[in-house]
Amino acid sequence: MKRKNSLPELLAPAGDFECLLAAVAAGADAVYVGGKRFGARAYAKNFDIDELSRAVSYCHLHGVKLYVTLNTLIEDSELADAVEYAAELYNVGIDALIIADIGAIREIRRLVPGLELHASTQMSVHSTLGADAAWELGCSRVVLARELSLSNIRSVTERARAEVEVFMHGALCVCHSGQCLFSSLVGGRSGNRGECAQPCRLPYNNGKYPLSLKDLSLASHIDELISSGVASLKIEGRMKSPSYVYTVVSIYRKLLDEHRSATPDEHERLRRAFSRGGFTDGYFDGNVRSAMTGVRSEADKSDSRADEHAEFTPTRVRVKASVTLRLGEPSSMTLTDGARSATAYGDAPESAKSAPLDSTGVCARLAKMGNTFLDLSPSDIELTLDEGINLSPARLNALRRSAALAFSGVTRSELSVERLDYVARAKESRAHYRSVSAQFMSEELFLSLGEALEKFDITFIPVNSSDAALSRSNGVYLPPVIFDSEEQVVRAALEKAKKLGATYALVGNIGHIRLALDFGLKPIGDFRLNVTNAESRKAYIDMGVSETLVSAELTLPKARDVSGGVITYGRIPLMITERCFIRENFGCDSCGKASLTDRRGEKFPMLREYDHRNLILNCAVTYMGDKRRELEKYRISHEHFIFTVESPKEAKDVISSYFKEKSLGGSVRRVGRRDADQK
Repeated sequence: MKRKNSLPELLAPAGDFECLLAAVAAGADAVYVGGKRFGARAYAKNFDIDELSRAVSYCHLHGVKLYVTLNTLIEDSELADAVEYAAELYNVGIDALIIADIGAIREIRRLVPGLELHASTQMSVHSTLGADAAWELGCSRVVLARELSLSNIRSVTERARAEVEVFMHGALCVCHSGQCLFSSLVGGRSGNRGECAQPCRLPYNNGKYPLSLKDLSLASHIDELISSGVASLKIEGRMKSPSYVYTVVSIYRKLLDEHRSATPDEHERLRRAFSRGGFTDGYFDGNVRSAMTGVRSEADKSDSRADEHAEFTPTRVRVKASVTLRLGEPSSMTLTDGARSATAYGDAPESAKSAPLDSTGVCARLAKMGNTFLDLSPSDIELTLDEGINLSPARLNALRRSAALAFSGVTRSELSVERLDYVARAKESRAHYRSVSAQFMSEELFLSLGEALEKFDITFIPVNSSDAALSRSNGVYLPPVIFDSEEQVVRAALEKAKKLGATYALVGNIGHIRLALDFGLKPIGDFRLNVTNAESRKAYIDMGVSETLVSAELTLPKARDVSGGVITYGRIPLMITERCFIRENFGCDSCGKASLTDRRGEKFPMLREYDHRNLILNCAVTYMGDKRRELEKYRISHEHFIFTVESPKEAKDVISSYFKEKSLGGSVRRVGRRDADQK
C-alpha cells in the first residue's frame, strides 16, 4: 500500500475557477484542472497561466493540492511547447502534472525534474506491469483504467511501485481510455487530442444506444475503496457545472470521513446532479453486463437544471503579520493564521533623507492584500520600525507579495528550459530498413493462406492459437488488455509460442513489453502505443522494443518524421470494449458476423477479443497498395497489414493486389485521411 494517509485523497474536477471554488468549499483534498493546451477536455473553459497561478494560490491557502492535465498525444512540432508549458506550470507552483505522452514524460522528467508526474488514464495502465513501467519512466502515480475490478485494483496497489489513483464517480468511456480512434478516424475529431465527438453516445442499429454507458458511481463501495490501498479517488467532470462539483464532492467527502456507503437520499442527490438513467458499478464489482447501458433522458436533464442554483465566491483567509524594518538589516514579514506561518525577506531600509517611514503608513500599505486570497487588517500587524529610515513603496509592495506567496506555499525559484528543435532531432534518427508484417485476428484465416504468407517478413497470430498455427508463424500478438488476474494465462501461452518457434511479439501496451522480453521475444510496438513523436519512439526502443508502428492518426509526413511503421491495409480497430456487445446484442452465434450500423448506414464490424472483450472495426478499409511509391517517398520503414473479417479469397486478392501495386477497387481510406476515397 503506497497511500501516505489513512484516507485516500478526494480528487475533484474543475473546468473553470468557479468550479474550483466549489470543489474547495466542498472539501476536496486536491483539484485537477486543464490548461488552455494539451488537455483531454479541449472544449472545457480551462485555465490560462495567470488563472492557474491564482488557482494554485487559492488551493494552497486552503490546504488543497492542484494538478494540471497535459494528457493529450503530442506531435514533434509541439513537443518544445509542451516542455516549456510544463516548466511554466512548475514555476506557478502546481503539485503534479497528469500526463499521457511517453515522449513528453521523458523530456519533462529530464528538463523539469522537480515536477511530479502522474500517468493519465489515457496511458491505458491496467496492470501492475503497466504501473511499474510508468514508475520507471518517472511517474510517481498511475491513474488506472476504469475497467478494473476491485480485486485487480487491489492487486496493483499491493504489488506496484507507483501509488494508484482510480475513478470513483462520473462519465464512463465505453472504450478503454487511450485506445479509442472512433471519433478521430470517422469524425475527424481526435479523442487522443482532447476533441472527442462522443460517437459512443449516438444511435446505432435502428435507433438503439448500445455503446452509451451509465455514469460510474462507487458510493456504495466506500469501505472497500478505503481498504483497497488506493492513494486517490477521482471524480470525473471538468465539463460539469459548479453545482455538480459541489454536490458530488461534498457527498463523497462525508462518506469518506464517516467510512460509510451513501444513503438512499445521497444516492438520489447524486442522481439529480447528473446521471444517464442511473449509475453503474459493473466494472468494479466484476458484473459487466447490459444493465450498464444508459442514456441521458429529458427527465435527467430537468432534474439537473432544477439543482443549478448555487454560486461560489472565494473565501479569504484571515491572517496576522509581524514585520521588522531595521536600518541595514533585511526587511522581513511573517504571516500567520494561527495554525501555520511563513516568512519572507526583502531589501534593507536605508537612512531617510526626508519623509521617513511612519507606522501608520507602513501598516496601511502592507495590509493591501489586493488580488491575493488573504485578509489582513492594519491593526493585526505587529511592526518593529526603526526611526528615521526609509524603504520605497515598490520595495514594501515586493515584501508583501513575497510574504503572500510564501504563505500560499508558492516559493519555487524560476526555472527556464532550453528550447529544443524536436523536428530536427526526429530527422536525425530516421530508420532506413524496410519490412512488411501482417496481423491475423483469426488463426483459421492465417492457416488458409499458404504461399501468400511468404510476402510478409513477420506474421502475428493470437498468442493463444493452436500448435499448428504457432508452428507456422514467427510472431504472436498479445491481447491489448491483460489484467493482473489474466497475466499467468498469457505467460503460459507465451512460453508455448516461444517453444514452437515464435520470434516476435506485437505489443500494444507499455506493460506488455516486459512480458515479451521475459520470454526472449522481440517486441514490436503496435499502433496502440500511440506513438506520435520521435521521442516516444526512442523511449520505447530504450525499453526494449525493436520497432514501432506509429499512431493511426498521423499523416505520412508526420509518420516519416517519427520514423515508425504504418498500417497500410486493414479495418483499423476503433475501440476495444470490456463488455461483449456481440453476446449482449446479437448472441454468441453471431461472433465474427455482428456489426453496428450508424445513422448513415455505415457498418462497423465487431470481433471478439481476449477474453470476451470486443473490437469495433472501422467501416472503411485502409489500403495503400497502389500508393507504395508514396510510402517510399516518405521513407515509411514498416508496412503493416491487419486481417480481420476477410474470407480467404478476399485476403489472397488483397495480398496479390497490394504487392502488384494495384488499386483494390471500391472506396478505401488512405493513411492520415478520415474519409474513404480512391485518390
